Amino acid sequence: MRVRDELGELFADAEFAEAFEARGRPGWSPGRLALVTVLQFAENLTDCAAAHRVRYGMDLKYALGLELDDPGFDASVLSEFRTRLVEHGMEEKVLDLLLTALKDQGLVKAKGKQRTDSTSSAQPPVRLRRAGGCRSQNC
Repeated sequence: MRVRDELGELFADAEFAEAFEARGRPGWSPGRLALVTVLQFAENLTDCAAAHRVRYGMDLKYALGLELDDPGFDASVLSEFRTRLVEHGMEEKVLDLLLTALKDQGLVKAKGKQRTDSTSSAQPPVRLRRAGGCRSQNC
């Protein structure tokens, strides 16, 4: 994974401080969860599949800076993370931070051309469940 090598720490925990207070039991780093959601989107993974990849995939462990024996997290953590971002009006924060880092590295340009795929689909849209398609709590 070149993300960590090229861009370093993309999402500092301090950027999410207002949504993730330091009270209570320590949880997963909001910065790491933000990176998981970006990689999850890029690879079109459900919450369950993303949690599984974090638990067992060396590539994601490396990108997240985790030890090989890190146990990962339950898939429901991703849904809770996204909910907290929305509750605090931070739903665009991850994208904004990612775009800033990519611009700083010269990987995207401001006001550049954007290309989209307008291929129509004969399939009706799929309704996603809140837990990302998990059938049990223990994915």
